[in-house]
Amino acid sequence: MTAQVDYLVVAFTTTSGASGELLGSDEKELVQLVWQLVDVKNKTLGKVNELLIKPEPLDSTEEKEEEEDVVEESVEEESGSKADCVTTATSLETALNLFHLQLTNEVNSAGAGTSVCLCTDGQLHIRQVIHPEAASKNILVPECFYSFFDLRKEFKRHFPTSDLKALNVHIMAESLSLPADVPTMWDPSATLDPTTPLPPEIGVQQVQAMASIVLALLSEPFSHTFSNQERVSEKFETGTCSKMEKVCDNTVIRARGLPWQSSDQDIARFFRGLNIAKGGAALCLNAQGRRNGEALVRFVSEEHRDLALQRHKHHMGNRYIEVYKATGEDFLKIAGGTSNEVAMFLSREDQIIVRMRGLPFTATHEQVFSFFSPGEDLKETCPVSGGKDGILFVRYPDGRPTGDAFVLFACEEHAQCALRKHKEILGRRYIELFKSTAAEVQQVLNRYSSAPLIPVAPAPLVSVLPTVSLLPPPGSMRDCLRLRGLPYTASIEDILTFLGEFTHDIRPHGVHMVLNQQGRPSGDCFIQMTSAERAIQASQRLHKQVMSSQRGSNSRYVEVFPCSAEEMGLVLMGGSLSHTHTHAHTRTRSGTGLSPPPCLSPPSYSFTPAPPVLSTEAAAALYPPMGQMLLSPRPLPPAHAFYPPSAQLYMNYTAYYPSPPGSPTTLGFFPSPSSLSSPGGLVRMPGLTYNSNGVKDLINAMQGYQSPAESVSLLSSSLIGQSSGGDAPLMSLPALMTKPAAGQYLDLTLL
Repeated sequence: MTAQVDYLVVAFTTTSGASGELLGSDEKELVQLVWQLVDVKNKTLGKVNELLIKPEPLDSTEEKEEEEDVVEESVEEESGSKADCVTTATSLETALNLFHLQLTNEVNSAGAGTSVCLCTDGQLHIRQVIHPEAASKNILVPECFYSFFDLRKEFKRHFPTSDLKALNVHIMAESLSLPADVPTMWDPSATLDPTTPLPPEIGVQQVQAMASIVLALLSEPFSHTFSNQERVSEKFETGTCSKMEKVCDNTVIRARGLPWQSSDQDIARFFRGLNIAKGGAALCLNAQGRRNGEALVRFVSEEHRDLALQRHKHHMGNRYIEVYKATGEDFLKIAGGTSNEVAMFLSREDQIIVRMRGLPFTATHEQVFSFFSPGEDLKETCPVSGGKDGILFVRYPDGRPTGDAFVLFACEEHAQCALRKHKEILGRRYIELFKSTAAEVQQVLNRYSSAPLIPVAPAPLVSVLPTVSLLPPPGSMRDCLRLRGLPYTASIEDILTFLGEFTHDIRPHGVHMVLNQQGRPSGDCFIQMTSAERAIQASQRLHKQVMSSQRGSNSRYVEVFPCSAEEMGLVLMGGSLSHTHTHAHTRTRSGTGLSPPPCLSPPSYSFTPAPPVLSTEAAAALYPPMGQMLLSPRPLPPAHAFYPPSAQLYMNYTAYYPSPPGSPTTLGFFPSPSSLSSPGGLVRMPGLTYNSNGVKDLINAMQGYQSPAESVSLLSSSLIGQSSGGDAPLMSLPALMTKPAAGQYLDLTLL
């Protein structure tokens, strides 16, 4: 709240388009500005001034001067205006400067004070007419247009029951019972078509009526004090937003159709005249991390949000922008963040942010400094603000670089100099540079740091199986290895050769290659080791060593990370577990080398669980041997399970699935130990193809599982009618139930 001003300037604007409550909604230019000075202390009125804005003619300079004189004379004689002073201007910039000059001269001549503030009927004249047009034409607006009094809000303080949106000069004058000598007032509600331009004389009548209302409020019995000024933000303030912050749904809009190179400052310029909350402009990114032409904007109040919706399909350059309502939850998903590192990086105000994309994974701070240093033939400098603290590398949760970074610059000049290095070379890669925002920094960091390990899988197809633990519960020991970046032609023999002396520490059937959806190697592999100590030693010695493939000439360095059996089981089971529903996933995975599969975007999905076909009791009654087998799995040697305790059986509906397990014992590296003693299980496999090669196909289907060839038998069609099937004892049922044979999925039944 401020003290009472000395003068009020009652102002009214008219455009070449819509009027009333639609004023400024059609992007039409300002054509008339009428104002009158009110002496608040002495309660006297000044002269009525009318300023007409007409386009500049495209003739010679001499003809312009002659025509301007003719225009001024014709306005006074032909328009019939009742204003005391009528002037014309050829552009908006000239009109605003002329208004400020005349107003200053009139205030100085009055000599009763120096403080002046505008007063308008509602918000539209200042926020939706003058500021938007000035911003689109890059015109500097005089200081007096950044604060004003809303006559409707001042009137409502004495008439609380009035509807603010329905108020106008006509209603306020009737409520105050103004004397009969007040000029005839224009009633917007009586206008049949608000999209048609107003006659010039209505602007003068409106100003005279508003001046009379102001005098009535200043007089007894109201004795009103004009002290609550409306403010127009001069500059958009950048800032951060916490995910825990509450954002009102009635203050957020979604802007669509933005140019891809637009920044938060461009968005603030588009909504000039409306107050955007601090850090309230958030550019949206697509699944690839690129801008998708949308932004979420948060305003300080619902009133400003409603005014922003009236700018639907207004233009930013040559593009029209669509404006829709949005929710606070939508805004927090884009702009909210919890990273302290980002908060510290963005805590420096008045900094320009530039995003670097496509960096080498080995890029360092010194290389970034060298990249922005001036070249031999260039004298321009673009120093990074804050030294190393002014560079933020974006990384995955395990610490691996993503190739993105954000850099701070102290001023716009340095940032523009840096952007001129777009697509220059750093190392062996060209670097893309974009002007960025604080919200984009949050969004990029959120995208890479909060993505789940494996997306939630759909509901299981085998719903009749009871949810039981298939194997002993997993431990927390990191006794497994993850190999990433394998050559696509690498085989298990190549992996064992790469491990060298650590081959003797692999558990039987402990090599698991991860295949993609097409059944081809994905470049990942999991290995179960005999102890956590040997797993750590292997990762330290073999990390980023080169692996060669016997089936191809390509060689690649391989990343080796220790991991737990639980984390390995998540991948091998196709990601059937959700992080939010299993207590075992609450601990952090930073440093494990596990990351979301690169082909999955967006990072998480949700599916409605399918109801079970049969109840657990009915399934147990129908398939008693299966229930017995699941409840009594075969004994295993002391080891950590690689399947989660609450794992469910799935067909191949996920992006990755394991290959048959292998080990040195199955490849002839050294003699195989004695077979494990465990009862066998008889499995029937109906649905085999007629052109099957018989026992050979079945053995290939069960590769890596303990099923000797002599125990595999085929049932001929002469024994079971016109169907063919195969029965074989199987030692590892859960892994086989998801394995395809001869291009088909097998329907297994335990006998």
